[in-house]
Amino acid sequence: MEFVVANWYLFAALALILFMLFGSTITLAMNGIKSVNASQAIQLVNHDKGVMIDVCETVEYQQGHIPGAGNYPMSTLGARLKDLEKHKAKPVIVVCRSGNRSARAAVMLKKQGFGQVYNLNGGNMAWQRDSLPMEK
Repeated sequence: MEFVVANWYLFAALALILFMLFGSTITLAMNGIKSVNASQAIQLVNHDKGVMIDVCETVEYQQGHIPGAGNYPMSTLGARLKDLEKHKAKPVIVVCRSGNRSARAAVMLKKQGFGQVYNLNGGNMAWQRDSLPMEK
């Protein structure tokens, strides 16, 4: 116990690092949002008429995105929610470059009444790592 008290700053740093690593996963789970991998996302699109929403900024989106993914930049997503209303009853897979912004966007969509919201784990980077197609 003395070690913990004497080195409290190390334990505070550890807690911060753990929160940074697992914070978005905990937030997603608390809001009823599932993380999916690329193959699960493909199944949702092909079998359940899911919709891919890319929340990368426009410049990033133009550099490469998942085919068929609509671009709704995180910076303007709140103002463009009405454009997405038609997809409320469908599975919505949210994606960004790495999966962090999409986690925040997924929480926003869930709070706006979207029933089936998923976060693409690892984002576009994981999609590319799995050798899946990208378009410009």
